[in-house]
Amino acid sequence: MPHLTLPQWLLAIVAASCLGIAKAGLAGTSLVHVVVFAFLFGARNSTGVVLPMLLVGDVCAVSAYHQHARWKYVRRMLPPACLGVIVGALLMRRISNDAFKPVIGWIILGLTALQVLRMHRPRWFERVPHSAWFAWSIGLLAGTTTMLANAAGPVIAVYCLALSLPKLEIVGTTAWFFFIINTFKVPFSVGLGLIRTDTLLLNAILAPAVIAGVLGGRWLVYRLPQRVFDLLLLGFAAVAALRLIGVF
Repeated sequence: MPHLTLPQWLLAIVAASCLGIAKAGLAGTSLVHVVVFAFLFGARNSTGVVLPMLLVGDVCAVSAYHQHARWKYVRRMLPPACLGVIVGALLMRRISNDAFKPVIGWIILGLTALQVLRMHRPRWFERVPHSAWFAWSIGLLAGTTTMLANAAGPVIAVYCLALSLPKLEIVGTTAWFFFIINTFKVPFSVGLGLIRTDTLLLNAILAPAVIAGVLGGRWLVYRLPQRVFDLLLLGFAAVAALRLIGVF
């Protein structure tokens, strides 16, 4: 198991809790675990460290929100997302994900800006979110992004907001989408040497913090008004994008 100091363990517990909160519906809080685990284990290795914990969060989220999923959108995004995972795995053999992070950040920031504009001028883009090319573009981006940096949460969150889904349908749809796509990622991460016996032991220790985060996040999501929930998702997505770009 990786050797961590006490402050580093505390950071890891906080990050695992934020991962759980993100899985409960506040996707932008994934910024915390992306940054902290990249700091503790390195950007590339952290993707394998985090993946089993993501699956723990996915199982909890699916159990809590499975009845709210809109399978029409899950099925639409899965084929390009799986292709994106393969593209991301190939890229990981050739470039560092640090080099790719600013690109991901700019795309998320652009999608966030478009959604803000759409909220003020809904007729300008009313057909775009429902088009096949847009769903394929988002799915491919999400698959590549989640393989490279486990940072696809804001991408899917902005897409679901663009579809004008209610908050519980957003959470249920993203829960099933990420459970399937993260399961699909496992063989690639094992093949790249990112998931190992020592990292799985670390995952087992941090799993209770993930579950606690999901429970706390679920309590919060049920009490947030729809408008506040939408604005929080956009705000978190924008902050995550700026962090990936390197603004702070």
